[in-house]
Amino acid sequence: MNADRSLVQDVIHTDLAAGDLSLPGPGPARVAAIQQTLARLVGDSSGLLRIKVHSPNGTILYSDDPGLRGQRFAVDDVLAEALQGRTGKDLTTTRPGGEAADLRSTGATDVLEEYLPITMGGRVLAVFEVYRDAGPLLAMVTRAQLAVLLILGTAALALALLLWLIFRAAQLRLDGQTRALVESTHRDALTGLLNHGAIVARLTQLLSDARAGGGAVGLALVDIDNFRLLNDTHGHPAGDVALTEVAAILRQELSEASELGRFGPDEFLAVAPAACVHDLAPAVERMRNRLVDLSLQFGVSERLPVTVSVGICEFPEHGEATTELLSQATVALVEAKSSGGDAVRQAERAGGQLRTSQRSSFDVLQGLVIAVDNKDRYTKRHSEDVARYALFLAGRLELDDELLRTLRIAGLLHDVGKIGIPDAILRKPASLTAEEYAIVKQHVALGDAIVRDLPNLGAVRAGIRGHHERWDGHGYLDGLAGEGIPLVARILAVGDAFSAMTTT
Repeated sequence: MNADRSLVQDVIHTDLAAGDLSLPGPGPARVAAIQQTLARLVGDSSGLLRIKVHSPNGTILYSDDPGLRGQRFAVDDVLAEALQGRTGKDLTTTRPGGEAADLRSTGATDVLEEYLPITMGGRVLAVFEVYRDAGPLLAMVTRAQLAVLLILGTAALALALLLWLIFRAAQLRLDGQTRALVESTHRDALTGLLNHGAIVARLTQLLSDARAGGGAVGLALVDIDNFRLLNDTHGHPAGDVALTEVAAILRQELSEASELGRFGPDEFLAVAPAACVHDLAPAVERMRNRLVDLSLQFGVSERLPVTVSVGICEFPEHGEATTELLSQATVALVEAKSSGGDAVRQAERAGGQLRTSQRSSFDVLQGLVIAVDNKDRYTKRHSEDVARYALFLAGRLELDDELLRTLRIAGLLHDVGKIGIPDAILRKPASLTAEEYAIVKQHVALGDAIVRDLPNLGAVRAGIRGHHERWDGHGYLDGLAGEGIPLVARILAVGDAFSAMTTT
């Protein structure tokens, strides 16, 4: 438009006078000369198709097409704007029915109309209407649009790639942090070993694999002798040193395929799969030999020796279920400690050809009670209280001796499922979240699962699973109500509630 404005300005200055733009206008010779000038401009200018000069009433004063002179057209909006002194433009077409259909012979399809007002003394004398082939301009616009789209597309792709890399890096970092967080829930904070729940879960998995493949699994339950005395005399930091030293030596002596975890406050559980079960007992002896050279000194104390007691058993020789093997190892450990400590005891072999279901459950139950004590001292004391209160209530109800024996066992084992509750939740020194409480509630189902393979314990299982049911049906896990709750569970629930309210 700037080029056409300059062209019009040149015509005005060189070829037009003020009288040429007012009616009645110049004579025929002057008109012919002006129109020849316009025709020459159209012929010489690339893309210029037609020029019209409109008077204020819409009459065509001059044109490169002589036949248009004197014609009067309706003043459209764009021409009206130009007659007000404002330049304007419009896009039309040479297609049939288009405003510029008579220019179709020029080969142009789209035509740009430019309206350029001619003013003098603040008054519009005429309006130059310039027709130009819009094809090159539209092609240039299209190319510019494509270039912009290409740039935007490239930028969007680059941005998308950058965002993907950023989010990918963030996701990898989050995945790593999640894995580390999940792993931390399976690890003991002090020793870095598997914690109680994780080592028991690993033992259960290895036993499942061994049953399927026919292999053996070895267990060694290792207890630091006189650990409580060490803690009470020299403080918990001294106990922590002993734990980390024993853990490090035991890990070094065990086969690489063996699993090691902290089973209790001063106990470790080593689990050896079939590939290295033969090396479990020798590894324990190597550890004990190294402990001979280990002594600890705190402040001005004498150098204190560190010894351990160990109970060892093996699947399937000494049992098949996780709880049975842990119980056998615990009983063997108790025997080692009872002999004065610094000793290793193997679990006794099952006698003759008796099947597992026919073996006495006494050692297993004793081992489970000890396992509860290892997991949490409060749970042990609480369980003893519940058993005592349950027996008191049963006596007042004049229940038979068989039910009294059942209540005693159920009372001692009613919280045995807490063995599987993560330490961070079980010992949390603050209120539990809803998610944590939901996990704690599963201890009754875990307890039921733990004792289900022991013989003649149907009523005990009912007490373990149902001692958190409520008379109104709003308890857990099964939502039992009223007399639908087994009698053993109802008695345990009373003892459990009383103990919880009176024990700190």
